[in-house]
Amino acid sequence: MKIAVTSQNRRTITEHAGKCRKFWIYDVDQGQTTGRELLELPLEQSFHESSPHDPHPLDDVQVLISASMGPGLRQRLMAKGITVLMTPETDPDVAVAAYLQGTLISGPGSCDHGPDDHDHHHHHT
Repeated sequence: MKIAVTSQNRRTITEHAGKCRKFWIYDVDQGQTTGRELLELPLEQSFHESSPHDPHPLDDVQVLISASMGPGLRQRLMAKGITVLMTPETDPDVAVAAYLQGTLISGPGSCDHGPDDHDHHHHHT
């Protein structure tokens, strides 16, 4: 099993999964993490820039954990059979361990960017 965690800064779980280009990929075997590596995508392979119809480097993960993502990306990932979790947890290792124990706190974490939102600055708490 593979779990991807958005981490644009390589340290914490970051927001805006669609624009994220750095993901910690955790390998899991029998409920235990067996390793992690950083996947860095070129801009054109971010979810925001890539086509949902083309193969994607994250297609082989079973779970994606992020601080937030829009509804379009959530639907795109779920259509590929990827479980989507949005959490206020900021530590990738803690989040993955909590997910594996069934204790990860997850919430809506949605970033709804409508067509009129380009000048809108918002802060997630």
